Amino acid sequence: MSNLPKGGSFLLEAATPQSIFTPEDFAEEHRMIESTMVRFLAEKVFPRLEEVDAKKDGLMRELLVEAGELGILGADIPEQYGGAELDEICSTIIAEKVGAAGSFAIAHGGHTGIGNLPIVFFGNELQKEAYLPSIVTAEKIAAYALTEPGSGSDALSAKTKAVLSADGKHYVLNGAKTFISNAGMADIFIVYAKIDGDKFSAFIVDGDSEGLSTGAEERKMGLKGSSTRSVYFDDVKVPVENLLFEAGKGHVVAFNILNIGRHKVAANAVGASKLALDQSANYANERKQFKVPIAQFGLIKEKLAEMAARIYAAESMIYRTGGLLNDMLHSLDRSGPDGGRVTAKGIEEYALECSLEKVFASEVEAFAVDEGVQIHGGYGFIAEYPVERLYRDARIRRIFEGTNEINRNLIPTTLMRRAAKGDLPLLEAVAELRARMGSGIPVRENADDLIQAAKDVFLFALGAAREKHGEDLLKQQEILSRLADLAIWAYGMESSWLRAQKAAANNGHNGAKHKSNMARLFIYDSLEQIARAAREILMSLAVGSEWVELQAQLTSLLQYTPINLISLRREIAAEVSAAGKYIV
Repeated sequence: MSNLPKGGSFLLEAATPQSIFTPEDFAEEHRMIESTMVRFLAEKVFPRLEEVDAKKDGLMRELLVEAGELGILGADIPEQYGGAELDEICSTIIAEKVGAAGSFAIAHGGHTGIGNLPIVFFGNELQKEAYLPSIVTAEKIAAYALTEPGSGSDALSAKTKAVLSADGKHYVLNGAKTFISNAGMADIFIVYAKIDGDKFSAFIVDGDSEGLSTGAEERKMGLKGSSTRSVYFDDVKVPVENLLFEAGKGHVVAFNILNIGRHKVAANAVGASKLALDQSANYANERKQFKVPIAQFGLIKEKLAEMAARIYAAESMIYRTGGLLNDMLHSLDRSGPDGGRVTAKGIEEYALECSLEKVFASEVEAFAVDEGVQIHGGYGFIAEYPVERLYRDARIRRIFEGTNEINRNLIPTTLMRRAAKGDLPLLEAVAELRARMGSGIPVRENADDLIQAAKDVFLFALGAAREKHGEDLLKQQEILSRLADLAIWAYGMESSWLRAQKAAANNGHNGAKHKSNMARLFIYDSLEQIARAAREILMSLAVGSEWVELQAQLTSLLQYTPINLISLRREIAAEVSAAGKYIV
């Protein structure tokens, strides 16, 4: 673990192309799971999505069982419990590919991700033996019950209670959960409740428990085929053996499972974004106006290029983070009685990166599906075209696994708390930047310089905001949100460029030209967003001559040699149109 990069350290030091994982690094096992997923979805899921969304009785369970037969459900489960025990890269591939499958993606993720990982990471031997084999085959469907009518983002304010029975054999649960995916067909619920009203804890609850009931199916904007219901607990008896991890440590389970969940949501979003671009590129090639394919129109080219560049950045981020998580989990000895704590500490190290990519990828998806509908014109509003479903289904990803607003607050908060503990030399980096600025910052001439500029602007804005607000900075949500965006863009810029550089080293510059073009477009696009976010932070901190000085310093950090972005977009769009899909 000591040799692995610290979470958030990308802001303070330059990574090398060889230090990150990229999709071009897939091993044979990764390619095999990728092809298995593509084939399964093409043959079994996509042809039946209309039936899925119509909630055809038994179909969702049938599809999950078929996925189980292919080993898709057991990717994260050890072999001794019937799982495939694949690495985190395989899990990321599965999450990405299934992301385009709408309602099935939610059922799959609720079952295999947040539904089973609490047991995989925090369950004891008896719990794993009792539940994991049936999860692998979908003999039993899992669900994750955290959200309550009065507690969403503030999960620890949950009202569901657990009281130890007089004979000490059961916890008796009373309360309600809401918006629970898979609730209508779940056989196993991971439920969070407060023992004696104050010790937030996790439990494994059997779906057929007496006193457990579910409400009616929610009528939703999108993801119409996934089951979403409220779950009610009326004196539900849960064997004491089904307490998960430790009493009063439910937050350790919940938050770390959400960290992994955010990573998988980001991967889902990338998969859906790719399908939106594929559909749009094909449509633009076929649709003619004024006897010309609309793919040849400049403004359509801009849309295709921007979609491609942002998807490329998001894809680069999720596999970089997947590589970090994979290396971390494989570096840990989780075999002992403290395996849960060891796992939690390892996952938590990259909680920041999981939040970064979840926010970014879900917003890239929102952009991609919106532009996809626009490219389709009126047909994009018609249910016959897949982009209409993609548009509706995308909206929820900016809400679940922690809203993007909550995650934006978490990013700088996590950084500052780690700095306060001495785990991350953030303040030292701010001081070092100020010393460099005193000597003069040269004009940024290339992509590496621009990535450093993004990191410098984050440190500069953070230093100025902390100087103004001190510890109260953690209460300034508007500033925290903009600091988060600066960190997100820096991570995306660096991830996409390192991937392109790694490809160039392996395949030559011509072989990696399209990747480099997409990375460069994203980098230069991001600079304008970075400048605006930083200015808004600084304008909230000072007026008059003090503001003029801060603005001058910001300008010095963002001096760069411009390039022709219109020409670059045309070049990227030409590649996308020629392929008729997202291409790297």
